[in-house]
Amino acid sequence: MQKKLLISAKVVYLTLHAVVMLFPLYWIIITSLKPQKQIFSFPLHYWPETLTFDNYKKLFQFSNFGVYIFNSLLVSMGAAACVILISILSGYVLARFKFKGHKHIMFGFFLTQMLPGIGALIVLYKMMSSMHLTNHLSSLVLIYTVGSIPFSTIMLRGFFQRIPSSLEEAAMIDGCSRITALFRVIIPVMLPGIAATFIFAFVNNWNELIMAVMFIDSESSKTLPVAMNSFVMKFDIDWGAMSAGTVLSVIPTIIVFAIAQRFIVEGLTQGAEKG
Repeated sequence: MQKKLLISAKVVYLTLHAVVMLFPLYWIIITSLKPQKQIFSFPLHYWPETLTFDNYKKLFQFSNFGVYIFNSLLVSMGAAACVILISILSGYVLARFKFKGHKHIMFGFFLTQMLPGIGALIVLYKMMSSMHLTNHLSSLVLIYTVGSIPFSTIMLRGFFQRIPSSLEEAAMIDGCSRITALFRVIIPVMLPGIAATFIFAFVNNWNELIMAVMFIDSESSKTLPVAMNSFVMKFDIDWGAMSAGTVLSVIPTIIVFAIAQRFIVEGLTQGAEKG
């Protein structure tokens, strides 16, 4: 009897938790499908009386929304790929070799995670201005790459530590160099961890707003967060267009998570086992 009550309590709790978590997303979706008059009508309409796609049409008719999506994909994927390439090597070195300053480097990586990125905004802006990279997507790729390397290195170091060094030593006895053993033996084994790290870097880059607003101003270089921010005007907010844009901006991350779901679970489990 007690076991059944416990199971029922768990089901009720998980159901309520799911409702609370999913309701904001549901409300954004139905708001994007409501005519402008129904968005502010009272009493509230929990399901629109008339479904319309006018808010989605407005996005593409009166703005370069397709360009914004492409820019965000380009910046997020490009920065995440650079982060993985660099962090694989740095994570491998920190996991396999003990050298003078090893602990200080790790402490420095952890320290960067405690400091808000906005503190370096002025310095970064001066650096980008001196290199004539402001208002250019390459500035965001560079900043996102540098900002994500410490956390990604810490994650990948944990995955490398989980793999026994005897595996690459056996490959080296068979004639592989250390670099060849790394890319042909170790990396294929830890693909789930690499995929999980890539997804975290991609999502962080996809959602980033402050740096994007600071460095990007031209219409042709805007990313999705900057474009969404432009819907907030001085005396009004276009809630319909903003909701439609939010729905479309969520789709790529859902697709990425759906494709890499198995790798993410395996990768996080591996990281949790080793810490």
